[in-house]
Amino acid sequence: MTRIDAAADTLPGPSCQAPAATAPLNGEILPPAPAAAPARARARREGVRSRAYSALLVAAMAAPVTLPMPAWGEAVVTAAGWTEVAHHRMEIDGVSIAWREAGDPAKPAVLLLHGFPTSSHMFRNLIPALSADYHVIAPDYPGFGASDMPPAEEYDYSFDNFAGLMMDLLEARGVDRYAVYLMDYGAPVGFRMFARAPERVSGFIIQNGNAYAEGLEEFWDPLRAYWADRTPETGDPLRAFLTIDATKWQFQHGTRAPEAISADNYAHVQYLLDRPGAQEVQLKLFLDYGTNLAEYPKWQALFRETRTPTLILWGENDHIFPPAGAHPYLRDLPEAELHLLDTGHFALEEEGARIAEEMLAFLARID
Repeated sequence: MTRIDAAADTLPGPSCQAPAATAPLNGEILPPAPAAAPARARARREGVRSRAYSALLVAAMAAPVTLPMPAWGEAVVTAAGWTEVAHHRMEIDGVSIAWREAGDPAKPAVLLLHGFPTSSHMFRNLIPALSADYHVIAPDYPGFGASDMPPAEEYDYSFDNFAGLMMDLLEARGVDRYAVYLMDYGAPVGFRMFARAPERVSGFIIQNGNAYAEGLEEFWDPLRAYWADRTPETGDPLRAFLTIDATKWQFQHGTRAPEAISADNYAHVQYLLDRPGAQEVQLKLFLDYGTNLAEYPKWQALFRETRTPTLILWGENDHIFPPAGAHPYLRDLPEAELHLLDTGHFALEEEGARIAEEMLAFLARID
């Protein structure tokens, strides 16, 4: 029997710590008591404060609740409290896979597949924006986020294996049909899932994720050398992509306001990349990425055959996956909708509100 552990992932409410100085309550001003105040005065002070707070709380609970739409990055609030995102874990093929989940399982499913070097953390703000209308699942691949990281020499770190794990996860959650958000590494994972069962995919949301040779420009030359000849001389230079400077660059490059990108991203990612053995895991995936190129013609043929509804949201200033990789989708999916966004690789960080809005409109059309 599969065991699934869940914990609510909610934002904390306002601090309950009392202020240093007491504000006017019920028309009475209560200055801070001196250190040597008599016990009776302190008791009276606390009693008035407690009665005032209680009266305010009762009045607030009785008042009707009118909540504005939240700004991007804020928690989505309902009358019952914060929108809840559950964190689950489940063992699949001997590895503990973690994922975030929100929304009603009876509603249409949306699968969010993350990129390198992040995890489901990249969807922390998008999930609440979708969960009122959709059943949202955002997994972490092995070696990423909160999922297990078996030693590189003992585990099949490949995009094909990741695709199988994600399909097993959806089956365990009772998801037969889903729309899928594909970003970076999420593209080969999701397209391999699509190739195995195209009838299960209701739509693509493609964000800086490649399926065409035109999309792999000069940035990929060091990886091409590694694919052609796996040696320490070709592999060790790739470790530079796993440093804190490279992590910051991935999040900041091409953005309009680099200083506005949350530093939480770097702390989350770099902690995971700096774990013992993590670089060897990532080098295996760098090598395996080369196997995706042979799959491109197969995926493209399936695009033409199925005409799966597609929304393309692309950070046009991305140096890793430039817009040259976005436009070819329109050859095989001529009904696809393409939006180039004035931002970089992790477009959700700067264009999250726009992406959520476009996604909700698109998902409503294909439901």
